[in-house]
Amino acid sequence: MDNTIKTTSFSQTLLWFGAAISIAEILTGALIAPLGLFKGTMAIVLGHIIGAVVFYMTGYIGAESRLSAIGSTRISFGKYGSYLFGILNILQLLGWTAVMIINGAIALDSVTKEVYSYQNITLWCILIGALICIWIILGIKNLSKVNIFAVGALFILTIILGFTVFSGTAANNNILKETLSFGAAVELSVVMPLSWLPLISDYTRHVKNEKAGTLSSTLGYFAGSTFMYIIGLGSALYAGTSDVFTILISAGLGLTAFLIVILSTVTTTYLDAYSAGVSFVNISKNASEKLAAIIVCIIGVALAIYVPTNQYENFLYLIGSVFAPLFAILITDYYILKVKTADENSLLNLKNILIWAIGVIGYRMLMPYNSIIGVTLPVMLGIGILCIIINGGMKRCLKKF
Repeated sequence: MDNTIKTTSFSQTLLWFGAAISIAEILTGALIAPLGLFKGTMAIVLGHIIGAVVFYMTGYIGAESRLSAIGSTRISFGKYGSYLFGILNILQLLGWTAVMIINGAIALDSVTKEVYSYQNITLWCILIGALICIWIILGIKNLSKVNIFAVGALFILTIILGFTVFSGTAANNNILKETLSFGAAVELSVVMPLSWLPLISDYTRHVKNEKAGTLSSTLGYFAGSTFMYIIGLGSALYAGTSDVFTILISAGLGLTAFLIVILSTVTTTYLDAYSAGVSFVNISKNASEKLAAIIVCIIGVALAIYVPTNQYENFLYLIGSVFAPLFAILITDYYILKVKTADENSLLNLKNILIWAIGVIGYRMLMPYNSIIGVTLPVMLGIGILCIIINGGMKRCLKKF
């Protein structure tokens, strides 16, 4: 992707609103149903506010430095450190691509079975993969025009879905009898915007206006993701199931459901595949972003068809444990210690690698405890403080101000 490309705040809003309108967001919102509608909504909003703040701070680094998300990690971890996180990011994006494709294909299969009495999950995986490749070939500049239609249609369709979900009466089901703490629900709401941290700067680095473009991206994602989570929450409560595929069928949406599944899966998974290509280019400068992204998409389709992609909730927590400490260190370096550029002579910052490892372990250890604000925020704050102390202490920090 050419760094001379400049995108408007409006196109960034469409891009990230479209990314948030996804089956994954509905699925995760449905997991929060044991809290009920009021408490569940509060947990969703609080989690997304925390996630949005970190989302903005990370995205602004890319907008100001014009570095990709993984490229910007060179500031804190050095050249080889960025390679490590680039590989981890490619792996998680491959996972996301496969998860999104298979979830979309299963949902599509459920819809076509009900409406057309036809099933073929493999075909739907290939169809979704082909559409994602078309999105990749179009590129971010041309995509802004396509997204006006795609995201506009998605918005209308999801409004219809929302009215359908909340027009009924609460179902008597066993979901409310399940156990979920408020803090765990907050964490489930934080981890979704957190999962975009290794991608956000891949797109904000191209904005015309740094602050406005990053803020538009953040608000677009916040609005779309919060809306999807609440639809998922309401669907589980009112349809009596947390299975989004059953929800779409029981809603009787027919062709509307078909379009929601196709458009939402493509607009979201495109970002996963393209950013995997961007991360690959950080490792191999001669590689083509688009070609690498298409290869990732093809592998994602194969994984979706042949590899079981269950344990979705654990996958989300794993992403949080890896990337929350990573971006806590980068944010601390950039905004507090004022380390704004990457040292080309720095191959590996062992101090920050050690802090990151401590953060990953700390995140996993804190997961069983039910903090009202979840795990991500305490871990990021703790890692930020540790980063300040180890990298020069409070004295150096104060000098920078």
